[in-house]
Amino acid sequence: MSDLALAVDVGGTKIAAGLVDGSGTLLRTARRPTPAHDREAAWTAVTEVIEEALSGPEGAAVRGIGVGCAGPVDTTRGTVSPINISGWQDFPLRDRISALLPGLPVALAVDGACTALGEHWAGAGQGTDFMLGMVVSTGVGGGLVLGGRPFGGRTGNAGHIGHVVVEPDGHPCTCGGRGCVETVAGGPHLSRWAREQGWTGQDTVALAADARAGDQLALAAFERGGHAVGLAIAAAAAVCDLDLVVIGGGVAAVGPLLFDPIRRCLDTHAGLSFLAGLRVVPATLGGDAGLVGAARLISG
Repeated sequence: MSDLALAVDVGGTKIAAGLVDGSGTLLRTARRPTPAHDREAAWTAVTEVIEEALSGPEGAAVRGIGVGCAGPVDTTRGTVSPINISGWQDFPLRDRISALLPGLPVALAVDGACTALGEHWAGAGQGTDFMLGMVVSTGVGGGLVLGGRPFGGRTGNAGHIGHVVVEPDGHPCTCGGRGCVETVAGGPHLSRWAREQGWTGQDTVALAADARAGDQLALAAFERGGHAVGLAIAAAAAVCDLDLVVIGGGVAAVGPLLFDPIRRCLDTHAGLSFLAGLRVVPATLGGDAGLVGAARLISG
């Protein structure tokens, strides 16, 4: 039997598909920007990337389809309701893909779980069985691997760490809550806070450049964001008895500007004896982690 899986990754910014072999190697990919406000246009983008990924000779050998999608998801019903894709509330994604490629099994998980699973299988999480995978980018997402297996919880949404509350009186969040870690550490929110303090730049790229140059407001923004991420990690680690946290995403790419305040926060707030060995490391698969993890839903 072929070890090739078709992987699909649907996010608020991009929609991607690829072929992944049994070792977690991504063989070919296709990507489109996400039409976040048009239900059928978003579905058309999914069909286009699938067709492109399957267009080579390897496409005939695919044995199943793994799908990661921004959440919330309902893995029992196979539906998705991504916060950042407004046209897809209760969208029957699993059934749509199954009808597009009849006869192949389709497995669905929230995108954060796929990112974690990808890093666990073929990235920075290899060799550990209790880990949190995080993406710190425009938003903050995550997924859990517990006992060496992806853990989705009752509905498939476990690990949604971006919506752990770190500032109870903080800014409103797209989830309907207030003060979630995403409202502090997500890229646009880092820049917003810095501008509120008097910084005159425009985006996170400029903020990182200014922080590296020693700008105190920019440094404070990353300190604040890293502290918020650290608080969320400390809570998740205590609840789930984790030994590793792998962090990727555009904001995490700034390296020590984010990771140093995270680790300082954990030194203060992760004091339980069983968390003494908790490690926080950068992801190694980059933007491909979600596709690799989605494929693992079929290959695992």
